[in-house]
Amino acid sequence: MKNIALILGVLLISFGAFAQQENNVKQSDLKGPAYKNYKHWMHKTEPTKIYSDNNKKSLQGPAYKNQKPGKNTVEQDLVEVKIGSDRQKLTGPAYKNHGPWSKKG
Repeated sequence: MKNIALILGVLLISFGAFAQQENNVKQSDLKGPAYKNYKHWMHKTEPTKIYSDNNKKSLQGPAYKNQKPGKNTVEQDLVEVKIGSDRQKLTGPAYKNHGPWSKKG
């Protein structure tokens, strides 16, 4: 009897531990009301890095039509695209008083 009570106690504690785990659900995985009622602020998202080709050739005619853009991509020619600025992270008086003379840091 003691063993059964001990096992049930351990199971109860372990279920409580699983309930504390973070939610790693993407909105694209959901359907129906769960998709509609998705709370963006309750889930962590990581920004996706976007790369652009630095040296694009301007082609015309059949060369443009027959090009294969994914085939000739060299990692050395890619440049990371950055969106936003440091000002977006500021709040309050620091945001209000930010100007072109402010140091980048």
